[in-house]
Formats: sequence, structure tokens, C-alpha cells
Amino acid sequence: HVILSWAPACGRCHYCVTGRSQLCEKQAPARGTLLDGGTRMRLKDGTPVYHYGHVASYASYSVLPASCAVPVRKDMPLEQAALIGCSVMTGVGAVLNTAQVPAGASMAVFGAGGIGLNVIQGGSLVSAHPIIAVDVQKGKLDYATSMGADHGIDASQDDPVEAIMDITGRGADYAFVAVGHAGAVKQAMDCLAPAGVCVIIGLPESGASAPLDLESWVRGERVVRGCKYGSAKTHDDFPRMVELYLAGKLKIDELITKQYGLEQANEAFADLASGVNARGMIVF
Repeated sequence: HVILSWAPACGRCHYCVTGRSQLCEKQAPARGTLLDGGTRMRLKDGTPVYHYGHVASYASYSVLPASCAVPVRKDMPLEQAALIGCSVMTGVGAVLNTAQVPAGASMAVFGAGGIGLNVIQGGSLVSAHPIIAVDVQKGKLDYATSMGADHGIDASQDDPVEAIMDITGRGADYAFVAVGHAGAVKQAMDCLAPAGVCVIIGLPESGASAPLDLESWVRGERVVRGCKYGSAKTHDDFPRMVELYLAGKLKIDELITKQYGLEQANEAFADLASGVNARGMIVF
């Protein structure tokens, strides 16, 4: 069995040879091309067919770089393995790899969707406490509790910064932004304790920005950093996630709240927008 990664590595660029293959200079998932910049398929009229996210995830067959196919144990169920290839690795990896959260540290997670829920269970894996989930949908907060959150804050009703300060007494040691919204980034930065770390996972629209109170960041030694794909070295970390799942330490079955056929793709996206699922899965 293999798990497909949307972050292939050329193995030769500066970032690959320095152990940061998730930043490989040859990657172009937004363009939908292979590492050489081209595609391998054409329509009958010669129009190129692009590879969405490097792996052509809605196709029955795909041409992809060999480094995208990561071997894992054959007893790993493929449906659960598929989630490791994106949201599980990104969320859990943000905690284990990017932030390296220690036991007992407090965490605030802005956005309790597919990635945010995995940030939460990453916090549970390292015994972070308390873990505070922030979202605008009650259903998402219920899922967050089931994945290990100690508190849920409805940001449509309450000020999350004030609530996090009340819960922790001094601010969060780590704040993760798992939603592409600049306003959430600002709230995550504002809720940090001194020496706190803000990890931005979600992608806001191009050109979006969030203001920094520079004095408080300097005097409080706060840190902000980005997180791509959970800072994963996929050929090491995918098998690691598989072992955690098979040992019963990683919840993946619980994430899959509904399955769809490929012909139900529009319904799946509508459900995603409405927030009814922890994670929907298209099976074909």
C-alpha cells in the first residue's frame, strides 16, 4: 500500500538536502504540473490535462512523481490511509513537527475543520493542556470535543481572545490557525502568552495581512511561523502516522462522518461548506 503526498521532493535542491523536503523548490501543486513543469496527459485536441495537487485526486488513475507515493504497511486500510495524506499529516504534524509542543503546554486552535481537528488530536498525543477549540459552528465544536478539546469557544457569540485569557490566566502557549482567515490570525496572535508561538496553517486569500503590535511581540518574545503540510518528511512521517493509528493512538475512523460516491461530489462540497461533517470522503 502507498499513501499519496501532494508535496513531492526532487532530492537535490537546497531544501531537500537540508532536511526540509516539504519546501522543495520544484513543487508546483497550484499549477498542477509535475516536477519538470510539464504534464503527461492531453485531451484529444491536445489541451493539457493538469494534475490537481500533484496527485490528480479526483481521477481513477494518475501519473505522479515517484516521491509522491510513500510505501506503508499493507494492513493499513486504504480509506483511513487517504486522510493521512493530507489533513491528518498537516494537523498532527503542525503540533509534533512545526511547533514541537511539549507536554502541559496550553493550545488554542482556531478552526475545527478537517485540519483543526487533527491539530487538536496532535495536542492530545503530546498531552497538551488545556486544548481550546475556536469556531463559529457549534457542530464543529462538538467534533472538537470528541477529538480531545477541553474547551470550545463559539467565536460568533464570544470574543475568543478574552475567553482564552480567562481559561488560561495568561494566554495560550501555542495558537494554531487552521482556517484561511486573516481575522483569525490576528485573534490567534493576540491570545498568546509571553514566549507564545502562533502557527499559521490556513491560507488566506493572496495578499491578505494581519497587523502586529511589534512592541508586545518584542518584549514578550512571541513567535509567529508558517506551517506547510505539518513540516512533514513524508517518507518518515506517513509510516509514523500509520503506526499511531494501528496502535489506537490516532483517531481516523472518527473523522470520517460521511462517505460519497464521485457522482455526489457537489453534495460533498455543499456539506463541507455547511459544516455538517468532521470529514467527508469521496469513495470510487
